[in-house]
Amino acid sequence: MTTNTVNVRGSLLTDLHIKVPAVTLFFWIIKVLATTVGETFADYLNDNLGLGLTVTSFLMAGYLVVALIAQFQSPRYVAGIYWLVVILVSVVGTLITDNLTDNFHVSLEVTSVVFAVCLAICFLVWYRFEGTLSIHSIRTRRREVFYWLVILFTFALGTAVGDLVTEKFALGYRNGLFLFGGLIALLGVAYRFKLNAIFTFWAVYILTRPLGASLGDLLTQPTSPEPGGFPGLGYSKYLVNGVFLTLIVGLVIYLSISKVDKITPDKFNDVEV
Repeated sequence: MTTNTVNVRGSLLTDLHIKVPAVTLFFWIIKVLATTVGETFADYLNDNLGLGLTVTSFLMAGYLVVALIAQFQSPRYVAGIYWLVVILVSVVGTLITDNLTDNFHVSLEVTSVVFAVCLAICFLVWYRFEGTLSIHSIRTRRREVFYWLVILFTFALGTAVGDLVTEKFALGYRNGLFLFGGLIALLGVAYRFKLNAIFTFWAVYILTRPLGASLGDLLTQPTSPEPGGFPGLGYSKYLVNGVFLTLIVGLVIYLSISKVDKITPDKFNDVEV
């Protein structure tokens, strides 16, 4: 391959402007922090501030629409915008499940199945049109639409499954944390033994939602819960949200400056998910 060919190829890849970050350790740390905030912040607005589930849902959905517009209009990956959308999707995904179970009295078993089917349909349609489910191929508007729709359903499904396992099946938040953390660890081991990278990514992405929710509930639920509830560590939602959001902001600022999670042409061939 000649030098001119390499330069042309590199220029072409630079112009593609992939709209998502590289999957690094920072990606998963922020993802878990964001899922925890999605659980605790929705509860904080709904219960502690007394906004109620309906008002909170419309308010956060409005913020999500604004953030998504900014994300779609951005010509390239911007860490601050991307992770703001993830946090808001986490909150809205939680609220969708909460509305179905609390306002419309749909059982968690039904919501889990419905969201699983919706997610499977999104994956099938995405693959049918694009021929790949790789998140590092997100460089067209249509793929970006598929991506964020799938992300929304992963959060809604993760919320439903997490609540079903920890509360309905009475596993508790601490055991839920160990369960979902253990499943993620098993997927990590399986990946080392050549489990498909794209499948592994999306499976872990779904599981980090109930993992983060279990962590959030464990931290914020009272040590002496009401009858039928499960004990937590009793930290205030204000404190947990403040600490986790501070960590997210700090990490996003670091990523914005360092660019260590930006996919560049020289890294393109190493991308697996």
